[in-house]
Amino acid sequence: MLGEILQWEYPADAALSHWLRAHPKLGMRDRGEVAEAVFDVLRHLRRYRQYAESGSGPAARRLAILGLASVFDKSVLNQGLSEQEQHWLEHVQKIDVAGLSRAVRDSLPDWLDERLAALDNPDSLVRALNQTAPLDIRVNPLKADRKDMLKQLRAGPALRYDPEPTPHSPWGIRLQGRPPVNRWPMFEKGEIEVQDEGSQILAALVAPKRGEMIIDYCAGAGGKTLLLGALMRSTGRLYAFDVSAARLARAKPRFARSGLSNIVPVVIDPDNDQRVKRLRGKAHRVLVDAPCSGLGTLRRNPDLKWRQHPESLQALLETQARILRQAARCVAPGGRLVYATCSVLPEENEQQVEAFLAEHPDFTLLDAGKIAADRCENLTQESLYLRMRPDVHGTDGFFAAVLERAKPANAEKGLTTPQDAAQTPSEGEL
Repeated sequence: MLGEILQWEYPADAALSHWLRAHPKLGMRDRGEVAEAVFDVLRHLRRYRQYAESGSGPAARRLAILGLASVFDKSVLNQGLSEQEQHWLEHVQKIDVAGLSRAVRDSLPDWLDERLAALDNPDSLVRALNQTAPLDIRVNPLKADRKDMLKQLRAGPALRYDPEPTPHSPWGIRLQGRPPVNRWPMFEKGEIEVQDEGSQILAALVAPKRGEMIIDYCAGAGGKTLLLGALMRSTGRLYAFDVSAARLARAKPRFARSGLSNIVPVVIDPDNDQRVKRLRGKAHRVLVDAPCSGLGTLRRNPDLKWRQHPESLQALLETQARILRQAARCVAPGGRLVYATCSVLPEENEQQVEAFLAEHPDFTLLDAGKIAADRCENLTQESLYLRMRPDVHGTDGFFAAVLERAKPANAEKGLTTPQDAAQTPSEGEL
């Protein structure tokens, strides 16, 4: 498995799924052990590779041994090791990691170590990003109540996963371990969805209202779209835009389970899409969860620190700026634009927003922390931006800014004039 993953041709979770499908005789326990060992190696790859320089035989086997040592008891693992390998493993496990540089100790490429070093409390952040993440789910507000769902989960087999309310999101439930959520009846009925708590908080920043027109500009698999639609009580119109038809296709079963009828999935062209142009100045609220490095999600996707590099980051920065400009054109006067990433890097976050505001004086920055606090508990921020970190908030690392477009000086009250409303395209016209 490691041999395929370390080619970096595909994301680790996709490569792992493909490999497991090709080995159907593996039992569920075996599959879990393989997956856990693989992701342990990805988290600690640089340090493990340094350890693997000693010993003999294929280095990939020594990497695998180190990963499996995090899964199996010594007595179990030793049954598959030679005496020489057992001595080697005992030796490297006695190495004092405190004497290693942070880049090696916490397994970071040099360029990422340099960038993270500029952030507050970098050691704490890196340690948290190297931990395994719990699983966050959320209730569908259109179909379920969190308090009732917690009772239901605690009264059944899910109790073993220690369900608890998320500390900030009013819709979230945190589970420990690897529960088979997609086989639970409440999932099949659309009462719950898998969604990190940080992603749930974005919906609080958008703060959708019934009857509005809202655009989820980078809808992806539709997790945030579903929560927005439920908070709108399935009224108004909610456009789910994405450049990938495949991603939107994967979202459609989720839309169907949710019971929502106000979602309009639209595959858009990355540049000069005519359907986007028809919505110019029409949307009350636009969410841009921009394509990003994903470095705030290393707890779940540790391969990203090896798959990303400065050149790929530069390309992402250009894409983010372009998407933000395009999405901003859809915002009506007096409307709200929310820009978000699952990154902790300032160049993808604050610097993008500052550059956008310098070019668009008709937009102003609102207090994202105050807006989120209206719906989310125990959430305090020290700036106008919303910054979430795994070591501070227990969520993935993510960033969000809330911008508001000014109304023209002579505009009447309301986001759109009657003439604008009459020109709003229907689903069929899009």
